[in-house]
Amino acid sequence: MMGSGAHCWLGSSAVDRWRVKRKVSVQKALILAAGNGRRLKSYLHDVPKPLMPVGGIPILRRVVLSAQRAGISHFVITVGDQAGMIREHFARDPLPGITLQWIRNDEPEKGNGVSALKAQDVLPEPFLLLMADHLFEPETARALLEQPLPSEEVILAVDRKLDGIFDIEDATKVQVQGDRIIDIGKELVQYQAVDTGMFLCGPALFDALEASLVDGDAALTDGMRYLARRGRLRAFDIGEAIWCDIDTPQAVQYAEQCLKKRKRAGTH
Repeated sequence: MMGSGAHCWLGSSAVDRWRVKRKVSVQKALILAAGNGRRLKSYLHDVPKPLMPVGGIPILRRVVLSAQRAGISHFVITVGDQAGMIREHFARDPLPGITLQWIRNDEPEKGNGVSALKAQDVLPEPFLLLMADHLFEPETARALLEQPLPSEEVILAVDRKLDGIFDIEDATKVQVQGDRIIDIGKELVQYQAVDTGMFLCGPALFDALEASLVDGDAALTDGMRYLARRGRLRAFDIGEAIWCDIDTPQAVQYAEQCLKKRKRAGTH
């Protein structure tokens, strides 16, 4: 979040309905927003993490707006215990030009892979997968959406600027050979990039997550590792673009500094 070779792929599934290697028109995004923000608990003051303001705007709202600027108009959002407060925020202050579809995850204590699986019935076509606590530049998402996506693959946006990664210890490391990811995880010793939390996916994601379940639990990284070991996970280098994973008060401060820089540069 090993090497590739000849493997029996995931078998008969939803993937069989979409097997053409082509550039696809993607207008939907899945956002995982069911986490409880444990490391930010004292900072949140009973506000759900997706509604935590960063630069004066709730973080989930920023994610939606950035994806909309990249061309996404329909959002499927998985939410957990504080679903009511999150939905009320968007009902009270709706965003024009977009559709929000809410999926309740009654098992938020399980891995984020389970949260993604909750949405599989409503996402039979390619989609952009985003985290509710990862900020990114709309240009990055737009460039990722332009990539051709074979039906059996997932594409992960990665950052190779290792010297500039905030909190590299907590980052999910990625081992890359060419444009293929061959291993992924926080504990990797050898790696060339880190996971930015942005993916271009098709139904292959859900098949990989289902295959990775252990006692009904799986992290998104487990599914990515499953794909990587079968040569089905591709890396997309974000180049000089900036992104932020907001898990701690220090990360909030870092993200706000990044937003100020973008505003001064006229790219906010």
